[in-house]
Amino acid sequence: MTDTRDDRPRATIADVARLAAVSIGTASKAVNGKGRLRSETRDRVLAAARELDYQPDALARSMRAQRTFTVGLITSDSFGRFSIPVLLGLEDTLGADRISVFLCDARGDPVRERYYVDSLLSRRVDGIVVAGRRTDPRQPISRHDLQVPVVYAMTQSSAAGDLSLVPDDEQGGRLAAAHLLERGRRRIAHITGPVRFEAVRQRAAGLRATLAEAGLELAEEELLAGSWSEAWGREAVDALLRRQPRVDAVFCGSDQIARGVAEGLRERGVGIPDDVALIGFDNWDVMALAARPPLTSVDMRLDALGRAAGQELLAMLDGRRRAGVLRLPCELVVRASTGW
Repeated sequence: MTDTRDDRPRATIADVARLAAVSIGTASKAVNGKGRLRSETRDRVLAAARELDYQPDALARSMRAQRTFTVGLITSDSFGRFSIPVLLGLEDTLGADRISVFLCDARGDPVRERYYVDSLLSRRVDGIVVAGRRTDPRQPISRHDLQVPVVYAMTQSSAAGDLSLVPDDEQGGRLAAAHLLERGRRRIAHITGPVRFEAVRQRAAGLRATLAEAGLELAEEELLAGSWSEAWGREAVDALLRRQPRVDAVFCGSDQIARGVAEGLRERGVGIPDDVALIGFDNWDVMALAARPPLTSVDMRLDALGRAAGQELLAMLDGRRRAGVLRLPCELVVRASTGW
């Protein structure tokens, strides 16, 4: 039987330089996106690299730069609802520098988390990103200086010297309120998750502030807090309609809750959006697009948050140090539940 494998020797940077008729140094700069080169020279080198199927030597690159070009992502979000979009955004940024990401699922277990921190450090990763499924402050991943940069994304370190990137939940609440007011709604209620979550308090604060600016207020009986579930959304509809039968809009703290609210309203013959406009939070396609009608929702832009985390990590690797909490803006995605 004939062996169909390609036994040709692996192309080197010298081969690329020879084919492109440039020096090895120029070829290296073009392949690595470094230095100032004429565009036609760079294009000629890259075309030669593709023709030869040239693959840079990762080990040699690491030795020259004294880096491994790897980053660890430790998450406690076992379902991946929040960490996967962050991971995709992170890879968008780091991939441009050919940096690989190791994903470690700590499952909310401090022992597993410590194991992964030690394991990543033993692999000499260049940095660590810590992600989660809630933005409440948490203990840092180590009590000691890890000697590598650490960025928290979609979670918040309680250490003042750490850098944390989280969605701007208060601004998200403001977006929802402003949209409902633009649609002419004035009797607005809020059905949300447990008030122990910082995100719940921030979203409600944004709603209240925007209503106050319009001369309105969110009455005590118009805020109902429960679990993050469709069941709670359905249950809350009964209590809301008893307290405020003339409500004309509901802002929900999550898309899951909003799905339950939509079902509860529909079962009682309340039209969406004709009678009650409805907004969710998360812009989770599985929930928002399958709702009847499709759900207007506040998007936390977790992919953008992941890209920003990658940019901050790269800046730290270049020697810049930043600390504190950065709140990144949310975006409103309008669908039929608030009218077109």
